[in-house]
Amino acid sequence: MAYTQINGRDFSNMIKSASNALEKQKEYVNSLNVFPVPDGDTGTNMSLTFKAAAREIEGLENKGIGEVSKRLAKGALMGARGNSGVILSQILRGMAKGLENAEEATIEEVKNSFVEGSNFAYKAVMRPTEGTILTIIRAAGEAAICSEAENIVELFEEVCEESKKMLDKTPEMLPQLKQAKVVDAGGMGLLIILRGMLEVLKNKSEVSLINDLEGESENNYDIPELNMAPEDIKFGYCTEFIILNEVKDIPKFKDFLESQGDSLVLVGLEDITKVHVHTNDPGAVLSKAVTFGDLSKIKIENMREQHRSLLGIDESSNDAVVEEIKEDPKAYGFVTVARGNGISSIFKDLGVDQVIEGGQTMNPSTEDIVNSINKINAEVVFVLPNNKNIIMAATQAVDLIEDKKVIVIPTKTIPQGITAITMFNPDGSSEENEAAMNETIETVTSGSVTYAVKDTEDNGRHIKEGDILGLLEGKINEIGQDVYAVCKKLIENMVNEDSELITIFYGEDCEENKVNQLISELEEAYPEMDVQCFNGEQPLYYFITSVE
Repeated sequence: MAYTQINGRDFSNMIKSASNALEKQKEYVNSLNVFPVPDGDTGTNMSLTFKAAAREIEGLENKGIGEVSKRLAKGALMGARGNSGVILSQILRGMAKGLENAEEATIEEVKNSFVEGSNFAYKAVMRPTEGTILTIIRAAGEAAICSEAENIVELFEEVCEESKKMLDKTPEMLPQLKQAKVVDAGGMGLLIILRGMLEVLKNKSEVSLINDLEGESENNYDIPELNMAPEDIKFGYCTEFIILNEVKDIPKFKDFLESQGDSLVLVGLEDITKVHVHTNDPGAVLSKAVTFGDLSKIKIENMREQHRSLLGIDESSNDAVVEEIKEDPKAYGFVTVARGNGISSIFKDLGVDQVIEGGQTMNPSTEDIVNSINKINAEVVFVLPNNKNIIMAATQAVDLIEDKKVIVIPTKTIPQGITAITMFNPDGSSEENEAAMNETIETVTSGSVTYAVKDTEDNGRHIKEGDILGLLEGKINEIGQDVYAVCKKLIENMVNEDSELITIFYGEDCEENKVNQLISELEEAYPEMDVQCFNGEQPLYYFITSVE
């Protein structure tokens, strides 16, 4: 069928098809990551982001394409994971702009949506790099606007063809792609999405979204701790819903919800408002919420009942409801991202309020970061991403918080995050602390020891799968066979005449006696320096190190 226009149902099926295609091929996209370390997660991040967007439009098939695309963009915004996911969310945001207010999109509106997708993506990146997903969406936009196609199927065929041609050129744009003999992973992910959309246009098929993602984790903020007694749960009903309208007075609505319970997450995005709260009276909460607009995706769960089931308790009990005392907000709060029980404990000991489980191979979404920020009763919240692939999602979260000031300190490593928080001065202003933390993280030299997940080459050096890699500021510095020898050599390359402190976090796969031997050798080699060692319990990375 030759489409001259596409409606909301057509677009919904295109999105579902694209999401399914990306889910099926995410591991292939992951395999295209240039760096041979175990955090090649471009495909996973893009798939989770697109899946969150696709879920947001379920049930909207009878709406106009403008409304469907708008909700799609909002789902992607909240679900964005990693840099590739954030850029993808901005592409969808731009496409929604091009389809704004349309019931059915003409071929000219579809062309414009590609151009707007490219414009929004480039604006989201401070220093755009060609040879990446940005280049592919730009090629798609240029192909669309220059196309003389008379129907939308032909238009998508031309867009896919030109995007593929540009993707094949990415190794010539980025030397690291050429050396690894791969095309750009993010660009491939986008091409898979475009081809998935085209498939539905060609086949005119109804598509169901694949819902069971392997390894996908749900938010666990509504699961009571096993070591609590059921009667210790103050507010027994986890209540979640979406208001299909913008709540004009968010602070007033927030005050009402806080008077009804705790664990509040309240996010307003243009014409929808997402709510999560633990309460003893879901009816009162819903009655208030419905005065602002229609409600959608209502979910109410009895947490006391769930908890008794987990504990194997069958008998009923009288749940004592303790009146919650609303506290004044404190001046400062902290959110950080970390993986490994030992590292998480260190951050908590240093005063961090919320530690998001994540990092390499497991980037938290924008919504995960928003939820953690909203759990902190503070006037100013600092966010420490501790990974270069999480900074964009953290920055995107800032714009979604209305009732407190949020400052992202662009920490790229765990050592930078720990150093930043140790420099925090509770008596200083937020501006003074931001400046001090930004300045101090520049003094930290970070390294790590992991293993190669595939055969490749790096600057003429042959790397085989399983080789031990020492990374210095994210670049391969040492290659060897022994974890401890590589770590020792890496630290030797990190130390200079101004160095005073060596810090080592060892992972869950390290042998403690060998770690102790390594520390003794370092203390002997650098008697004028302090050497400190912690059991970080992190996976994948044998050592995370820093020199200051």
